[in-house]
Amino acid sequence: MRQFSPASSRPARRHPLLIPISLLPANITFQIPYLWNFSVDTRKLGEFILLLVSLIYATSYLSPLDIPLSNIQSINDWQALELRILASLSALYFIWIHSSFVSAKEPIAPSSAPNRPGSPRHFESKSDARKAVMPLNVIDKSGFGYIWMSVPKNYRESRDDGMATGLLLGPLIATCVLTSSLRTSAASPETVLPSNWLIEAPLQSGHATSASDALQALVESRRSLVDLATFCSVMLLANVCASWWAESRYQRAPNKPEGERASVPRSEARRFLYYVLYTLGASVVLTSLRLYFGHRGVPIWQRMNHFEAVLASVFYPFTLYAGLRLAHRGFTVGELGLVCFGGTALCLEFLHLTIAKIWPLTTPFIRTYRLPNPLLIFQIALIVGSFLTGFLLSPFLVLSRNAAQRPAHRLKYPEEKLRNRRYFALGFYVGTIVCVGGLIGLWTRWCLGSRDPWLWTLFYLTEGRRRWSRPVLLGYWGLLGCISVAGWGRQVARSRRLRLRNQTGTDDLYSPTSAIFKASSSAGELSGGSSSGNSLVGSFPTLSNIPMPSLPNGSGVSNVATDLLDAADKQIPTLGLNARRKFFHGLSVAMFFPGIALDPAFTHLSFSVAFAFFTFVEYVRYFAVYPFGAAIHIFMNEFLDHRDSGTAILSHFYLLTGCAGSVWLEDPSPILLYTGILTLGVGDAAASIIGRKLGLRKWSPTTSKTVEGTLAYITSIFVSALFLRVCGLSPPFASLRYLCVTIIGGLLEALSDQNDNLTLPLYMWSMLVAFQV
Repeated sequence: MRQFSPASSRPARRHPLLIPISLLPANITFQIPYLWNFSVDTRKLGEFILLLVSLIYATSYLSPLDIPLSNIQSINDWQALELRILASLSALYFIWIHSSFVSAKEPIAPSSAPNRPGSPRHFESKSDARKAVMPLNVIDKSGFGYIWMSVPKNYRESRDDGMATGLLLGPLIATCVLTSSLRTSAASPETVLPSNWLIEAPLQSGHATSASDALQALVESRRSLVDLATFCSVMLLANVCASWWAESRYQRAPNKPEGERASVPRSEARRFLYYVLYTLGASVVLTSLRLYFGHRGVPIWQRMNHFEAVLASVFYPFTLYAGLRLAHRGFTVGELGLVCFGGTALCLEFLHLTIAKIWPLTTPFIRTYRLPNPLLIFQIALIVGSFLTGFLLSPFLVLSRNAAQRPAHRLKYPEEKLRNRRYFALGFYVGTIVCVGGLIGLWTRWCLGSRDPWLWTLFYLTEGRRRWSRPVLLGYWGLLGCISVAGWGRQVARSRRLRLRNQTGTDDLYSPTSAIFKASSSAGELSGGSSSGNSLVGSFPTLSNIPMPSLPNGSGVSNVATDLLDAADKQIPTLGLNARRKFFHGLSVAMFFPGIALDPAFTHLSFSVAFAFFTFVEYVRYFAVYPFGAAIHIFMNEFLDHRDSGTAILSHFYLLTGCAGSVWLEDPSPILLYTGILTLGVGDAAASIIGRKLGLRKWSPTTSKTVEGTLAYITSIFVSALFLRVCGLSPPFASLRYLCVTIIGGLLEALSDQNDNLTLPLYMWSMLVAFQV
């Protein structure tokens, strides 16, 4: 009898063992006798140098690299100096974290990264793969940075803490956003957005008299965004360094718990207290430093006002702490820092819009980092409103999760469990309607000038030159989404039946090691099911509809019927995990490409709606809100990889944000609008497929990325961009510069261990602006 792999209906085949070829060594080591040792993973060093050089190059538009320090006078020169100081501090941190001041006679400590990649290629044996993937609590993270009062098990399993991304990528994006607006203001106000960007004029303060005043306000706001980016990066660096300092005082502590840090107390209340005390102290120090710079006439961090500085110094550390707690094991330090910087910037835009409406005559200009038009108002209402709704309704969500986790057989009245879950779900759904229709709706109406947001949306769909395209796009997106979800639901059900029928007996069929039991038991903990198989099926209506395989010698099923079912299932096409995930990358191209080509402003709004929808779906899944929580959890469990090992599932958020980021950043160049879908939908998918099928030459022994995959990434993106140009969907652009940026982006994709769905499109967009493509 042939055995089938869980991810495929074809017989499992063992690939021949090939000798891996690595272009780069695993580690790079420097040594000064009797003084200093430096050892770092080659991949990590390459990623840091790439981001560092990119940031320094991006500042050259603000101020030439060869300008003497004594000649720095303009605002651009000072902001360039500010960014270069941050780059220097980041370089010093990177050198310090990988250095040891010991005698040269002592052996050099190896790099903290493992010598084998976490994801095996076809030239690795299964035993090597098992050695490569170690549990989180046994990975040596001595070279990793940590947020204050956090421990290794709070972070996603990764070979890199991502500090280079957290410190440098946010300022790089902010610098390129400012550069884009400076070039636009130097040309003409009409070129601030693409010609097919159909939306009404932005809001202006009472002091503005023309479009050029609104554009100048945008430039000034983006100058403050650069200061905010460097301010947040310094806070992140100080936070991590404080954690290192505290841990150094407890290095010799006896009986340190496994997976913990000696400087971090076990009590969650004490951790929170220490974090609050540190945040308040750091806020006072940084705001005092900013005031000192202003008193001495040094315009560093002076483009931010006092309100922004104080709020950012408190809100940014709060989001770091909240992100670690809510998305447990979902982020690296770098991913967390980048996401929290984006959240802080969006929160400040919300507050500045509100302040401009409350005190319009005392506000010189509206300090938003994008044009304050209805697209920005709706984005803030949808994204900020979705998180605010979750915060306000958190009692219902927490009670729903606690009720779902309690086993029914331990309750005095088991029938009350379902009734309580329904009450909590009703409270959440009714509260959501009240928050969206009341609090958020009233704020949106107020910002739109007393216009009803629902009617505005209806008129926006049916009026204007694009009145025919917007309903068609909505219908197209809805049809494609329904077909995809329905198709994958059927695929997942067939895959489960196949896994069950591959088991050899009753004990194996319902053993905890079976794939279906794993998928179900994870949701079973949220839905309150017990450990028995019958309780699981009873707790999940979705599982009760799945045909269960007949047991050996079953009395109720004939042998002929069983043979027919087995013969049919052998022809069922099932896909592996990587193919399932890359399918959604291709789906992003099919869904978003027509929208960006026809109506990028409407696509901008649709991305914001999709993000808010994903947020509420995650609320329902994570908190097991009746009756959809378990079904969503089981469905999404089929598409998770090692990067979704945390409590929150973030891959679909990253994919959506990566595709939407190039539209949300609002550059006037049409080719830049396609950066997200070309990077993820075309380049990343091609790199993964080609790298797994044909990849033989790895970049480094500590990474699974191959040279063949990188070449596929570069070629597919460049050819797709030329195709857009030939078809007239993009005006002519500098092809050689575009190719250079694609090569640089391919190198980052090959070297970085961060979630490339989030970081890679933003980096590519920034470098396209820096290279003036």
